[in-house]
Amino acid sequence: MSSKGKVCLAYSGGLDTSTILRWLIDSGYEVVCFLADVGQEEDWDQVRSKAAKIGALKMVITDLRKEFVEELCFRAVQCNAQYEGTYLLGTSLARPVIARAQMKVAAEEGCQYVSHGCTGKGNDQVRFELAFLTIDPKIKVIAPWRMKEFFERFQGRNDLLDYAAKSGIPVTSTKAKPYSMDDNIAHCSYESGQLEDPSQPPPTDMWTRTDDPITAPNTPQDIAIQFEKGIPVKLTADGKDITDSLDLFIALNAIGKKHGVGRIDIVENRFIGIKSRGCYDSPAMTILRAAHLDLEGLVLDGKVRSLRDQFVTHAWSEILYNGLYFSPEREFVENSVIFSQKRVNGEVRLRLYKGNTFITGRSSETEKLYSEEESSMDSLIDFSPTDTSGFININAIRLKKYGAQKLEEGQGLGA
Repeated sequence: MSSKGKVCLAYSGGLDTSTILRWLIDSGYEVVCFLADVGQEEDWDQVRSKAAKIGALKMVITDLRKEFVEELCFRAVQCNAQYEGTYLLGTSLARPVIARAQMKVAAEEGCQYVSHGCTGKGNDQVRFELAFLTIDPKIKVIAPWRMKEFFERFQGRNDLLDYAAKSGIPVTSTKAKPYSMDDNIAHCSYESGQLEDPSQPPPTDMWTRTDDPITAPNTPQDIAIQFEKGIPVKLTADGKDITDSLDLFIALNAIGKKHGVGRIDIVENRFIGIKSRGCYDSPAMTILRAAHLDLEGLVLDGKVRSLRDQFVTHAWSEILYNGLYFSPEREFVENSVIFSQKRVNGEVRLRLYKGNTFITGRSSETEKLYSEEESSMDSLIDFSPTDTSGFININAIRLKKYGAQKLEEGQGLGA
């Protein structure tokens, strides 16, 4: 069979992409496999061996951990990013660096196509393909889970498991534990299988990045995190200072895991309009967000913080969730994030205990918006209580008129 061309496949070594690799080869394509190291627990030699066994032309593995932490995770911390008020965007944050690296490999290997294992009901197909097409508008995308000849043959994970068994492809998923998992240094996500019943709790043995808070140590752990311009630059824990960005993030993950910090279980609204139950554990991101939010209370101007919370945090989070990182609106909003963080400098002390993160103190050597003397109930320096009367009267002008209108309409107080 003559080759239909060369494909760069985002290959994890898992159930879906192993099946897709074999299917692409059988369909007449030459396949270069690409795997991004974004901090997942992985046996790299086993992945290489599996790809070669199935028939890949080449296996490329790229270490993107530092890039991922510094460019995406830390930016999310600066932004206090959360999707729908809860989800810390671990999967969404990883997609831009993965897509960018995959497109680089595709160009270097002379691939005319890129492919992925994203399902037709999920968000990741949108995230990857919008990135691919922005980076190279001429690239062709093969999305098997949206192709009739593929999804009619493999209608679910059980079909894939049966195929893998017949083809001799080793996989970690089983029919007893068929969750779909996405693991990276920011979190691990769990979907599908028995989790699709949102009324049932997740299995206690499912979580990989957090230990059970109930059995976590009975002794709390105190740490301190220092920020410069909203970016974590130093972690102090167990008498040691860690300043390297990647080492800092890895250490926070280990500390958070030990104390069961960072689990969430939600039903979210996917970009394509379907509600989905997802579970996530994100130790480092949870700790960093809590610390950063607290520091902003000390050093960030109140009006800037209010505008940022109303617009920037929400917009940036949705942009990332919806796969629009490579877009003009992301660049526009991100400039506001960076501007808001100019003076977010200082240290936050935290205590971790059985799934909880407590703030025990915060300080800043350079930012002086907070004055202990000014805020004290025992001091009147630079403040005259009589000034407040005028402040109240001015703000009451329109409210008194509104109250008079309500009385004239017979609605009375509080109506």
